[in-house]
Amino acid sequence: MEADDRRPVVVGVAQRTQRGVDPREAASPLGLLEACARIAAEECGAGRRLLAAVDRIGIVSSVSWRFANGPRLLAERIGARPAEELVTATGGSVAQRLVDDSARRIATGACRVALVAGVEAVNSRVRARRAGLELGWEAGGDGQPAAFGEEKAGSSAVENAAGLFLPPFMYPLFENAIRARRGETIEGHRARLGRLMSRFTEVAAANPYAWIPKTRSAEELSTVTPENRFIAFPYPKWMNAILDVDQAAAVVLTSVAGARALGIPEEKWVHWWGGADGEEDPWLVSERPRFDVSPLAARTTRAVLDAAGVGVEEIDHFDLYSCFPAAVQMQQEALGLAEDDPRPLTVTGGLPYAGGPGNAYTLLSLAALVERLRADPGSLGLLTGVSWYMTKHSVGLFSTAPPRREPGAAAPPLPPAAAERVAVSQELTGDAAVETYTVVHEKDGTPARGIVVARAADGRRVIAETARDRALLEALETSEGVGRRGRVAAGSPLPRFDLA
Repeated sequence: MEADDRRPVVVGVAQRTQRGVDPREAASPLGLLEACARIAAEECGAGRRLLAAVDRIGIVSSVSWRFANGPRLLAERIGARPAEELVTATGGSVAQRLVDDSARRIATGACRVALVAGVEAVNSRVRARRAGLELGWEAGGDGQPAAFGEEKAGSSAVENAAGLFLPPFMYPLFENAIRARRGETIEGHRARLGRLMSRFTEVAAANPYAWIPKTRSAEELSTVTPENRFIAFPYPKWMNAILDVDQAAAVVLTSVAGARALGIPEEKWVHWWGGADGEEDPWLVSERPRFDVSPLAARTTRAVLDAAGVGVEEIDHFDLYSCFPAAVQMQQEALGLAEDDPRPLTVTGGLPYAGGPGNAYTLLSLAALVERLRADPGSLGLLTGVSWYMTKHSVGLFSTAPPRREPGAAAPPLPPAAAERVAVSQELTGDAAVETYTVVHEKDGTPARGIVVARAADGRRVIAETARDRALLEALETSEGVGRRGRVAAGSPLPRFDLA
């Protein structure tokens, strides 16, 4: 087989969004996966022949439903007999990493046709629980699927004690550090975030698969109301990823030769130009030198673009992982994208509006990107995935045009670029300055507690809690807290930080 014939191509994609369906009538997670697999095969014209040829099935791990062997159940439903059955580890970058891995295996001849799929049914499960319904969804599957990716906790015991294992509490630490570094006022910063995320809602409004297909103005997004209450300062509810969704997606890859043999027309092919993934070092957020930048985002995107011989100015379509605005901004900076760059940063509408089906969001973004690229032949599209707290990144580059350079068939994950590791000392007492912070709110919108990351003169860092005084907490949301000095005192489960 000629080398060009082994080039990986995405040939079939599909998405399903299940809204407003009685849980008793809703499709099960397996039913959604099967529907997406069949639609992906039909939309490229190969149908059952393509599904029968699948020899690798990877399922993205789900937070709402667990199978004993999901790949085996899906294979039986679609008439496939895969040699490989995989289930991923946890993380928003892992689906794109699995796509990249499948592409590399196709390029080396180790795989002929790969099916990557993911599903969440959080919405149906929550509504069924409230109604006292038992859902008889399939959960079996013979055999043991192989694990794809390492399962590793994203946060430390110290971070967990502060509640920072929850992304809605961790990402505000990044955001407030970004604001302070830029020298923005709190009001100006919030208005800018509204403008940034309003662009995402415009895309979601035109996306038939979006969970919230509605345009919201910058003012709507940035104004705190009972409906758009603070989760953790500075993010109101509508700037947080939405996970309460029923969504699924599937992507089918093969080689150029495989696509020809299956009779898939060339206008359906979307070439894989390359991908990269890696993990941050230091792994733990509390040990990283800075909270306002992502060196790993820069390394992974640059690795893909350099290997493909592409400049960022040549990218026509982006989907930057958008769990929270801080993630978007860090990736914009990593790519060198100006704030006024007219190119949309998403093809779906992003996780807060199109919806984030757990770990599988990048399959939705890839499905949408493939459709966008087919409608714009020869254009280039780049998508990213993020795990934990800007801890892992995956990047993929695609086009209907063949790649300029042969993608690296056996490229390993990027090795960590070791950086300064900050010492975290929860025994620290005395003078310290605020590096970043957030104020966590109750469900009724009232401020509940302040979380502070502070640094002593000797370089040691501490995660502490402010006094639970409403006036103090509200003041931290109206006047800049980063850079303020105070004193750390012993406390449990967290030290106490008293502002000077």
